[in-house]
Amino acid sequence: MRKVEDQVRKLAALTSVLLMATAEALAQENQARTTRRVVVSIPDRRLAVMDSGRVVKIFSTAVGAPESPSPSGLFQIVNSIPDPTWYSKGKIVGPGPSNPLGPHWLGLSLKGYGIHGTSKPSSIGHDASHGCIRLRNSDIRELAKMVQIGDAVELHAERTPETEQIFGQAVVAARATAPAGVGAAQ
Repeated sequence: MRKVEDQVRKLAALTSVLLMATAEALAQENQARTTRRVVVSIPDRRLAVMDSGRVVKIFSTAVGAPESPSPSGLFQIVNSIPDPTWYSKGKIVGPGPSNPLGPHWLGLSLKGYGIHGTSKPSSIGHDASHGCIRLRNSDIRELAKMVQIGDAVELHAERTPETEQIFGQAVVAARATAPAGVGAAQ
């Protein structure tokens, strides 16, 4: 009987060591994944995914129209909803091609605002939304896989040295020198 008890104690000690090693490995894995940052330049109508100060990917966007501009500031992703339902003024549109939110919603810490797909892909590159950041449907699917809840989202209403470094000078400069009506929302 004593032999069995000794074996059980040894097995329990071994199990405990393995559990602690597994917990430590998981903690290190979670620390290894740095929090990503999403940087949006409203004047450039572009979104960059940043990881440790490095640009991972840049996407073209639609931003808020003049009558409903996109907010500026620092926010966080608070939810990630595939196949969202759109609710507005008594209207409800379920998931599908006519849903204005497209196939995915990344909600921001500012209630009512998010990053999402669109049922109007021709709006990308324009000031056309009700304040949200719109992406092509294929792009929002890709972005949703790249970020997680808690990641920072910076919305810049004006160019900064960082946004100029990320997105370059040509986009805004071209719009600033274009003839009236060129580059404006349709």
